[in-house]
Amino acid sequence: MSAGKGFIAIAALIFGRWHPVGTTLACLLFGATEALQLRIQALGANIPYQFLVMLPYAIAILALVSKTGKSVTPKALGLPYFPENRDR
Repeated sequence: MSAGKGFIAIAALIFGRWHPVGTTLACLLFGATEALQLRIQALGANIPYQFLVMLPYAIAILALVSKTGKSVTPKALGLPYFPENRDR
């Protein structure tokens, strides 16, 4: 059911600065743009549907460009988790 939305999911993580609340708000923003493009199509606007389908991706790219260099990835990203090696 992802239908190519993996890029938007990664963009939501970066735009939300890897924080659950920020990522949730970013997902709501990108979901709203998805709903907006469907609503505009349903209203019968004189815009080619390809541009409307492109709208969520364009918003994701604009969001990432606005956060260039401001998002710091977690230090443990990509490291395997071993319970016996965690700090106590």
